[in-house]
Amino acid sequence: MPAKASRAAFGEAILELGAQDPRIVVVDADLRKSTMTSAFAKAYPGRAFNVGIAESNMIGIGAGLALAGKIPFICSFACFVVGRFETIRVSVAYTRANVKIVGTHAGIAIGEDGYSQMGLEDIACLRALPNIPIIQPADEIETKQAVAYAVEHQGPLYLRLTRQNLEPVSPPGYRFQFGKAVVLRPGGDVTILASGGPLFNVLKAAEKLEGEGVKVEVINVACIKPLDEELIVRSARKTGRVVTVEDHSIRGGLGSAVSELLAEVHPTPVKRLGIQGFGESGDPKGLYAKHGLDPDGIARSVMKFLNR
Repeated sequence: MPAKASRAAFGEAILELGAQDPRIVVVDADLRKSTMTSAFAKAYPGRAFNVGIAESNMIGIGAGLALAGKIPFICSFACFVVGRFETIRVSVAYTRANVKIVGTHAGIAIGEDGYSQMGLEDIACLRALPNIPIIQPADEIETKQAVAYAVEHQGPLYLRLTRQNLEPVSPPGYRFQFGKAVVLRPGGDVTILASGGPLFNVLKAAEKLEGEGVKVEVINVACIKPLDEELIVRSARKTGRVVTVEDHSIRGGLGSAVSELLAEVHPTPVKRLGIQGFGESGDPKGLYAKHGLDPDGIARSVMKFLNR
């Protein structure tokens, strides 16, 4: 299976699901081509709404549609849609409106567009709100299954999607389960928890570390909220060391969620790898390398963490 951006997989999934469920509608804020909802809009023009550059309005319209019985997917860049935090807080989280928030172009790997377009604080914002689960799929298969789940999920939900292509990482026969993480590679020396964009690099880093005699347990945490607490704690107990890897601010994201869990349940040394400070414009692979999210950078950080 070729690499595919999770935003592209979302566009294909929502088109297919739209044929099966007439309650599904799509609302965009002038970025239909970027959020990959153009095909849905062409197929179902009466169920697709482009409100222009007015994200707060989009969220309010989405909440109204949800409270009227529709299943709206409101779509924009992660930084733009979650940047309207106060509207999400009152119109979606507080009312528990059945709105599916879709944030594309997450992380520094969007590349040349630079920091103003990068969703780097979106997980941190939405983790603070009650009632909104957060799902970050890692490849095409997982994305399409997560979108199908979102349709069935009662209440708000946030899907965090990539601009860049994602290499397949899901095991054969994989089935997405809400609130569940998946062990992609068993190991006993250190646990690495990751999801979305950097996960393929984590698997490559684990291969490198195997050559250094370090057996890494790699876990795909597609559901960042709620966490699969049982699996994470079990792995932490086994390895005694946990590393988190994410294309998001090092504060408030996956690493913070895992650290909070382990601090309360099973105190474990944790190393968080993510974005320190602001993003910048550049080649996606170059940015990952600069911020230590490429296979070599992840492997180096793990070896240093283990004092090897």
